[in-house]
Amino acid sequence: MREALAQAQIAWQAGEVPVGAVVVKDGEIVGRGYNCPISTTDPTAHAEVRALRDAAGRLDNYRLSHCTLYVTLEPCMMCTGAMFHARVARIVYGANDPKTGVAGSVLNLYEEPRLNHHAEIVGGVLAEECGALLSTFFAERRQAQSKGKPLADQD
Repeated sequence: MREALAQAQIAWQAGEVPVGAVVVKDGEIVGRGYNCPISTTDPTAHAEVRALRDAAGRLDNYRLSHCTLYVTLEPCMMCTGAMFHARVARIVYGANDPKTGVAGSVLNLYEEPRLNHHAEIVGGVLAEECGALLSTFFAERRQAQSKGKPLADQD
């Protein structure tokens, strides 16, 4: 999770929402990613998707069935779908996401019996640190916005 937090810091430095992710196989990081939908003008450029793409490329396999994905924020529906299609075995996340999280905050896709893949889900790992990173980022954005500074992303 510490390396996922380092990836989140890269996102923050780039002006993106600070979310980071890594994919681990056999104790080794095989994929890294950080949020960058603004700078890439790509709505799918979430940290998890980028980490999955990196891992799949390095392993030369789109199936990541013996891997664990660590991410600083509870996954959204899109990222969960990508993780399910990749057959990721385990997902470990930091902070809960009460707006878009689908590992229990808004709904729980990981317990949906009608889906053909299920992954082990572990939440709350370094939750305070992951949550503080996001809270501080958004507080700074609100402060900049109140001073009339333009933001790259208005959502």
